[in-house]
Amino acid sequence: MKKSLRKTDPEIYELIEAEAQRRRVGLEMIPSENHTSPAVLEVLGSILTDKYSEGYPGKRYYAGNEFIDKVENLARERAKKAFGVPHANVQPYSGSPANFAVYLATMKPGDVVMGQDLPDGGHLTHGWKFNISGTLYERAPYHVTKEGIIDFEEVRVLAKEKKPKLIWCGATAYPREFPFEEFAKIADEVGAYFAADIAHIAGLVIAGAHKSPVPYADIITTTTHKTLRGPRGALIMVTQKGLDKDPELAEKIDKAVFPFGVQGGPHNHQTAAIAVALKEAMTPEFKEYGKQVVKNAKALGESLKEQGLRLVSGGTDNHMLLADLTPFGKGTGVFAQDALDAAGITVNKNTIPKDPSSPFYPSGIRLGTPAITTRGMKEKEMKIIGKWIAEIIQEVKHCQLPETKEERIVSLKQFKKDIAGNKRLKEIKGQVAELCSRFPLPY
Repeated sequence: MKKSLRKTDPEIYELIEAEAQRRRVGLEMIPSENHTSPAVLEVLGSILTDKYSEGYPGKRYYAGNEFIDKVENLARERAKKAFGVPHANVQPYSGSPANFAVYLATMKPGDVVMGQDLPDGGHLTHGWKFNISGTLYERAPYHVTKEGIIDFEEVRVLAKEKKPKLIWCGATAYPREFPFEEFAKIADEVGAYFAADIAHIAGLVIAGAHKSPVPYADIITTTTHKTLRGPRGALIMVTQKGLDKDPELAEKIDKAVFPFGVQGGPHNHQTAAIAVALKEAMTPEFKEYGKQVVKNAKALGESLKEQGLRLVSGGTDNHMLLADLTPFGKGTGVFAQDALDAAGITVNKNTIPKDPSSPFYPSGIRLGTPAITTRGMKEKEMKIIGKWIAEIIQEVKHCQLPETKEERIVSLKQFKKDIAGNKRLKEIKGQVAELCSRFPLPY
């Protein structure tokens, strides 16, 4: 007989229940987060977690993988069908090891990599100077214009000058459609591999709410949570264009994951949950969901602008928005994030292009609509939420970031105490909870 978690470990049970309650009464608006389906959660807690399965279907090191092979093959076939690619590896534990496997498959230490710079909205694994991708390989980062759009004049000059082996397109804070075709032309001109990291927009691509990178990229990586609404995990896919460039590319990718690369045995419960999420993503209901995510993001952006907030690039083409709070002072993203959290609205502080402050105390906030769209919210609710966000920021617009580290620690500690007692934030938190009660979580 199974013992319930409540009995076997009440401490963990209570913490999980507390987190569930936090989500029930609050708005999860970090654009890289979502709410998975009960089916995905069920598979993640299944007995598949017990099995060791180093290798690939039909070529395992351990015995007893007859059914695990079928699970992985099903996940691979669904990934290929969902995205329209000839090859998919479903074993990466998460996005960062997936991206590093791409490096191992296509580059040697010291080769040049081009990716969007982190302060300009890029990702750590695309060549950031403090990440292994920026220390093991020579980095040639590109940037965005003052309007927040990828600077293709710079991209072309850099590519011709640096002759990169690998060019990334993808970001963690870029609210516009990714220009895959333009990157492909430049990569082909200089003989580079072109990798599209669609971790944020994978669900939108399947739903037809964002252009697909498949006709343009050689390699595609993605996480499986975020807009895909699956478990934490990742995929690496090779396109026909990639196989035409290098017929051994799929084999190189697989070997870079295992056995010569970054991982050991796959997490079979995770693989199965990815398969479930991919099946869900190929339904008509999911396609409507993906399109609504974008509609909601656009509506939220308009609401924020109506309230006087400044948005990087002026709006969005996808699921996220990046608010520039420099009119209130530098480093104000920290205050905005904590104040919004106190009112039941979860976003994350984020750098903006040409940020006058540091990544630790950035001047913007990043927010998105995947999770609140999963709950069933639409444009009407976005207008309300936009007003709340703007009002909360007005409550803390006077807060300024001290110059020294010591002063900042003291100031931010006091700030959290002050906002905990802010009457208007408490009122909004109650209104947020009432709204959430009308849009229950899927689990």
